[in-house]
Amino acid sequence: MQIKVLGPGCTNCKKLYKLVQDAVKELGRDDEIIYVTDMAEIAMAGVMRTPALIMDGQVKISGRVPKLEEIKALLNS
Repeated sequence: MQIKVLGPGCTNCKKLYKLVQDAVKELGRDDEIIYVTDMAEIAMAGVMRTPALIMDGQVKISGRVPKLEEIKALLNS
């Protein structure tokens, strides 16, 4: 699965990126995680509020930092 964390580099964006890394590691997965900071690419993804989490091209979360357990649930769905 390709996972993208979108955000301009703010504290919450970095926190979400770290949580995604932790969730993937804890689940023993080998997903590709990409941190996107380019505002043009973020806008093209249709994201208006950051941080945002995209999994296989679908926006799953936008405008907030979810808990680790929520990210794990999304990875397992």
